[in-house]
Amino acid sequence: MPIDKSYKLVPGTTVFDAEQSAKGYHLNQFCMSLMTAENRAAFLADERGYLDAWPLREEQRRALLDRDLNAAVREGGNIYFLAKWGAALGLSFQQMAGSMTGMTEQEYRAMMVGGGRPIEGNRIDRAVLEAAHADQAPPAEHAAVTAALFTSHVPAIGAALDHGKTQEPYWQPVFAGYEYAREWVRENPPDVVVLVYNDHATAFDLSLIPTFVLGTGAAYPAADEGYGPRPVPGIEGDPEFAAHLAHSLIRADFDLTLVNEMPVDHGLTVPLSLVFGEVERWPCKVIPLHVNVVQYPVPSGERCFRLGQALGRAIRSYHRPLNVQVWGTGGMSHQLQGPRAGLINREWDNAFLDRLVADPAALAALPHLEYVEQAGSEGIELVMWLIARGALGDLDGSGTVELKHRFYHVPASNTAVGHLILENHPRAEAPAGKE
Repeated sequence: MPIDKSYKLVPGTTVFDAEQSAKGYHLNQFCMSLMTAENRAAFLADERGYLDAWPLREEQRRALLDRDLNAAVREGGNIYFLAKWGAALGLSFQQMAGSMTGMTEQEYRAMMVGGGRPIEGNRIDRAVLEAAHADQAPPAEHAAVTAALFTSHVPAIGAALDHGKTQEPYWQPVFAGYEYAREWVRENPPDVVVLVYNDHATAFDLSLIPTFVLGTGAAYPAADEGYGPRPVPGIEGDPEFAAHLAHSLIRADFDLTLVNEMPVDHGLTVPLSLVFGEVERWPCKVIPLHVNVVQYPVPSGERCFRLGQALGRAIRSYHRPLNVQVWGTGGMSHQLQGPRAGLINREWDNAFLDRLVADPAALAALPHLEYVEQAGSEGIELVMWLIARGALGDLDGSGTVELKHRFYHVPASNTAVGHLILENHPRAEAPAGKE
């Protein structure tokens, strides 16, 4: 069903949702720039010139130059950001609010002194609300989860790719395991990949530790992880689709952090290189989904699995016929610190692969202790595979899953490499009038 956005029907009100945020991103970031005295002085000295330095639409520039706050809000401006612009111009909040209501500052102040604007006459028209709800039909076309792909994301794999070492005896067996994936993706190209990965103290340091991050921006550059950025293309996002996913998942009670700008490290770029190879531009859009598995507490496998199920529903509710793949990355068994550094557990890894295919719900119940003890302290990354697995249709009866490829190899630097491809086949709908 379409996402309920009944809040759009409240008269005289624009709710700042993910769609508005994407629309007004640069407008609001311009407002944030006015939080320093130097920038305020530059703006006041040459408003048009300062605005022209920002990638704003002309409608946004005109709204600001005309002091038209209603137009600025329609163009994606948020009042808390716009307040910084107003402050730079010497406007009080009551002046700003009054200008949006057709009142002078004095008239608006008098209204507030008199008790404020009454709720009478400012509610949703019930007939309008009922008509909007009655008209909510499933979209004629919708996005589909066509496959889930799972892979380790070892940084040394990226270095081997970037330095032409893929055919060296050490690395050749690793890359041979991805030859099938490269052929498969050419025959099954996605429009969008939702790529589940973890940041490795690159975009997020200890000043900010979000549990789940959904990338809602238009582009993401490759990060410099200390050796310089990888020589790979930047990531093209899909802000409209990402806004839909954000709305759906947060309404499903998953508390996501929404990020419009961030560099992406090897956790995201290595899987793309393994599957797509060396390209001038990635052949699909990518929506990053970061999971904190660096500092405890980290989300449980069960939480990740349920997020994946909600993600699958969110994708299928989108009103455009997108071919979407969900990739789960990280792991397999490895430990990078302490006297147990170098730990590999082949038996446990292969049992994990078996259960991920055949019994993911039971696998999701594994406690953190088992991951750390059996797969190493960094093996906890495997909980991210459960997000991709949860998005497939066999779990809610909407489809069936087919195992297309399985690969396991030790070692790739310090890590066991695991790789699966599961295709999602939707069930045929019964003819009208038949069960």
